[in-house]
Amino acid sequence: MKYCSQCGAAVELRIPDGDSLPRYVCSSCATIHYQNPKMVVGCIPEWEDKVLLCRRAIEPRRGLWTLPAGFMENGETTFDGAMRETLEEANARVAIESLYALYNIPYISQVYLLFRARLLDLDFSPGIETLELKLFAEADIPWDQIAFATVRNTLTHYFEDRRKGAFPFHMGTIERVKP
Repeated sequence: MKYCSQCGAAVELRIPDGDSLPRYVCSSCATIHYQNPKMVVGCIPEWEDKVLLCRRAIEPRRGLWTLPAGFMENGETTFDGAMRETLEEANARVAIESLYALYNIPYISQVYLLFRARLLDLDFSPGIETLELKLFAEADIPWDQIAFATVRNTLTHYFEDRRKGAFPFHMGTIERVKP
């Protein structure tokens, strides 16, 4: 960051009074510019014994499978964002059931919130960010083609929990994979 979004003056990276972390601070109007993690919201769209997955039409991980999810917008709730992302990516309507998983990904400054959701009907089709959609039973999940660790972890827990007949809340941290 080089310039203040409030007044256009130059900013400097320093620790503001009363803070403990370096922040960009405007040299003219003293606005502190906080940079915080991005919230990613999505869901596990369920239909009978299957879940709806989207094959990505965009980077990162184009061509791989994922749950419908994306960045939360200002002014929306987490469950409204999860429903919006599902509609955008899969043209699918869902009813949110419950928060199921939270994953911290500090190395890319993201926090994922994934909900269990019930598909309201089978009238879905690929959105602009999706190459294809498919309902998968557990035995048919393309595990080696799952786009993100958050999705792999969530689906692994989901199918284990379904076998147990209970869906507790899951939370974890995804660390950077070292080459």
